[in-house]
Amino acid sequence: MATSTISKRDISALTPEDVAELAARLERDDYSNAFAGLDDWHLLRAVAFQRPELVEPYLYLLDLEGYDEA
Repeated sequence: MATSTISKRDISALTPEDVAELAARLERDDYSNAFAGLDDWHLLRAVAFQRPELVEPYLYLLDLEGYDEA
């Protein structure tokens, strides 16, 4: 799964296992540069808005506030 090329259509195809792998990478925070981690964070955030049921166990990684846009 290449995070920099994920589209809305791709998000609809993500499985719970894909999201768990994404969350595990974020938890490890073992990226070669800060931008790779930020790409994963933005992807998880996009999934949270489009398919919230997949991200529910990992919401703590997003630190979303009530004023975030939908």
